[in-house]
Amino acid sequence: MTTTRKALVVRGGWDGHHPIEATEIFIPFLQEQGFEVQVEESNAIYTDQAVMDATDLIVQSVTMSEISREAFAGLRRAVERGTGLAGWHGGIADSYRNSSDYLQLIGGQFATHPSKHPDACVGDESDNFLPYTVELTDLGRGHEILSGLDDFTLDTEQYWVLADDLNDVLATTTHPVQPYHPWHRPIVSPAVWTRLWGAGRIFVATPGHSPEVLRDTNVRTIIERGMLWASRTVSE
Repeated sequence: MTTTRKALVVRGGWDGHHPIEATEIFIPFLQEQGFEVQVEESNAIYTDQAVMDATDLIVQSVTMSEISREAFAGLRRAVERGTGLAGWHGGIADSYRNSSDYLQLIGGQFATHPSKHPDACVGDESDNFLPYTVELTDLGRGHEILSGLDDFTLDTEQYWVLADDLNDVLATTTHPVQPYHPWHRPIVSPAVWTRLWGAGRIFVATPGHSPEVLRDTNVRTIIERGMLWASRTVSE
C-alpha cells in the first residue's frame, strides 16, 4: 500500500519576492509527484507537532519576517527527525534574521546582492540585476539534483552568501572585482547547496528573485529536483 507523502508550503514575509505566485509555480509539480500539499501563510504552523510529524517536506518561501522561539523549535525538531526542508532565494536564505539558530540550521545567510555601476542605477530593483554564471562543482555534476545540467547564466540578483563547511555545495557563483565595489579579490559564493541535519535533508538554491527567474528551465529543474531530494527518505 502506497502512503501519500505530505508537503507543507509555508509562505509570506516580504512581498517583493512574490511568495504566493512563486510557490504556486511548484505546487502542481508536488501534487503530480504524489504529495498532498498544505499551504500556510504563517510559520506558526511549525509549532503544531502533529502536523510537523506527518510532514515529509517543508517548502518555505518567507523572506525576512520573524520566527518565534517556539516555531523555530518546532521546525528544527521536525528536520532533525527527518522532515525535508527546501527553498530558494530570500524565502529560505534571507529568513528570520533575528534567529541565529535558524541561520545555523540553513547553513547560509544572504549578505547582499552587488549592484550595477552607480551611473547605471535607476533607483529600482533592476539596479541589482547583473548577468552572472552559476557554475556546477565537481560534487554537483555527480549529484542527482544537477545530473545532466551544465553551467548556466542568469540576469538577476546575484546573492553573496555567508556560509559554513557543513554544506555540500553543488554550484557556486563568483562576484568579480569592480572598481566601484570595495572588495579586492573575486568572491565565490554557494549558489546551490544541500545540508544534512539529524535525519533531515535541507536544500537551498539562491536564484529565484522573481517568478520569471523561477521559470528559467535550469532554475526550475534544480528546485524541483531539490525538493524531491530533500523529502523524507525514511518513514518512522
